[in-house]
Amino acid sequence: MISQWCFWFAFRSWVSGALASLVDTTFTFQLPYRGQNIINHFFCEPPALLKLASADTYSTEMAIFAMGVVILLAPVSLILVSYWNIISTVTQMQSGEGKLKAFSTCGSHLIVVVLFYGSGIFTYMRPNSKTTKERDKMISVFYTVVTPMLNPIIYSLRNKDVKGALRKLAGRKPFSHRQ
Repeated sequence: MISQWCFWFAFRSWVSGALASLVDTTFTFQLPYRGQNIINHFFCEPPALLKLASADTYSTEMAIFAMGVVILLAPVSLILVSYWNIISTVTQMQSGEGKLKAFSTCGSHLIVVVLFYGSGIFTYMRPNSKTTKERDKMISVFYTVVTPMLNPIIYSLRNKDVKGALRKLAGRKPFSHRQ
């Protein structure tokens, strides 16, 4: 990739993330908060803060939803269109080995994309409810902790040495002792 393109892709990504955060923060800070200021969540994110607001949160919810469209739906749509093109190209390949290699590479990436964007869309692209749900906390932890933690594991499973080590480990008897 040309270094100028790389710079502009990174720059646009940073700017769009900063703008989305600024919009969410601005709308969230304008709400009045009275009473307990304890968030029943693992970290401070806009949907969790909205549950503490003592006023109507509709405009803030709509701003968060709009940012979700820009930050979540636009990239995942581009990724899915790209995968549609990749799959249609790979299915036309003559070599079965080439198809398998291409689908293996794409499959691991697609798993990470679905896990990350799916949980993010579930969190930010639905109406806010005033009741705190344990499921909301689990979904948030899923896209902030579990998906990034699984990312290296999913990609390393394509490595032949890692696969061999896992097969060797799976072939061992549990609680077997070496002497």
